[in-house]
Amino acid sequence: MEEKKHSLGALSQNLYGCGEFFNGGAFVIINTFFTVFLIKALGMPAVLAGTIPLVGKILDAITDPIMGNITDRTVSKFGAKRFYILLGAFASSITFVLLWVPIRSSSPVLLYIFYLFMYCLFSTGFTVLMVPYNGLLPDMIDDYSTRSKFSNVRMIWSTLGSMVCGLVPTFIITDTTNASLYIRCALIFGVLFLCTSLATFAGTWEKQKAPVRSDLKDSFTQAVSVYKSHSFRLFIGIYLCGQCGMDFVSGMAVYYVDDVLNASGDGSIALGGAHLSYLTGLMAVLILSQLVGMLIWGPVMARTSKKTTILIGAPIRILATLGLLFFSYDGASIGPVLLLAALIGIGNAATLTSIFAILADMPDVDELITSVSRPGTVSGMATFARKVSAGLSAGMIGLLLGLAGYDEVLASSGSAQLAATQHGIALIFIFAPVILVAFLFLFGKLFPMKEREFEIIKKEIARRKGEDASTITEEEKRVCEKVTGFKYEDLWNLRNTRMGS
Repeated sequence: MEEKKHSLGALSQNLYGCGEFFNGGAFVIINTFFTVFLIKALGMPAVLAGTIPLVGKILDAITDPIMGNITDRTVSKFGAKRFYILLGAFASSITFVLLWVPIRSSSPVLLYIFYLFMYCLFSTGFTVLMVPYNGLLPDMIDDYSTRSKFSNVRMIWSTLGSMVCGLVPTFIITDTTNASLYIRCALIFGVLFLCTSLATFAGTWEKQKAPVRSDLKDSFTQAVSVYKSHSFRLFIGIYLCGQCGMDFVSGMAVYYVDDVLNASGDGSIALGGAHLSYLTGLMAVLILSQLVGMLIWGPVMARTSKKTTILIGAPIRILATLGLLFFSYDGASIGPVLLLAALIGIGNAATLTSIFAILADMPDVDELITSVSRPGTVSGMATFARKVSAGLSAGMIGLLLGLAGYDEVLASSGSAQLAATQHGIALIFIFAPVILVAFLFLFGKLFPMKEREFEIIKKEIARRKGEDASTITEEEKRVCEKVTGFKYEDLWNLRNTRMGS
């Protein structure tokens, strides 16, 4: 049956992209406020609070591969991925709200168990939504350039999510020790996340195709086999380092502003007749500059390649972040800090623009290796990587704050941290992202695929399916081997879906 023609214009791009509002926004709120909620509002020790997202990733190691397999095996009149986007819209929004339900207990162990369970519920709901969403674009569109346009709009929505979720909570959570403010904020954003996710379900489409025939018990074998792809391994390096770098910025922002720039508690930014807190000003500049950057880097990526913007944006991020070394002390002028934050946001936009555009091409590389179209499995491992990055960041922030001597008793009472602790917080805020973005640049430099390589991969898949009668050249063989990491004669082999084969 002939496939229905779909519009590829601005409306379709935005309905697809708005599903990223949740992904871009939820982790900004979680990274910025969740450990603050646990430490400052509930009194949980910093080292303990920071491990909750990290421990929650153990569950993801189980749920993400299974969800990817389930998605590839499902048949639905909506399309398998859109069916789970519909379910996940409700599951993820409800569990996000539950994450911020305040309980009072003098037992750190009880608090830890309760919020670890809540985090695991949220993480599972997020998996049901984002694994199929990350695998949707390859089943909507085949063209390299059109995918880039849809991916760029998706990242604009991610930035809008980051903007709204980075700024609005700072107006709601005016007292970080007041637990009731966090649940009020969560209810507002739970509704927003639900609406944007449902809009993506309603405004997208999916090619109907035969389901992958594999058992659930093969989920982990299938998932691990995705890493056989040379391009996917480098992509995961790009993804982890890029996202972890910004997770450290958002996760440390409250501590950096409250305990370093504004340790004496008298800082605000005058804007007309209003006065904004340092935190609101910093988050506003970071996110607004990132949005402007998306509008700049999207056309640049379209005219060059998906890796070029990484190689431009990463150095901008590194140099701007290092510049903060000269202004990270109590009472420092906020102007230079905001200027450097704007450069960080513009550099981050360049790297983010590339990440999801590259992700849309990874199922094609995997298909050439395995002979199976399994975008759900590929996206499952990408979603897992994203949640690992968030968990690692939160865990490392808690650990590093502990090593820096962060005192949660002083924090909950509103008192300033010791001078040595303030200095330690500044060094964490600056050098953790710099190291990660340096690795991001390295992985981006090594990434082997631009548009020419992508077209060769697609053409070879068509040959293998009997849809193209041309003969492959020696140069095209070398490209296939470089992109996949396999010898040409070992490609298109079902055994490659198994570990160790």
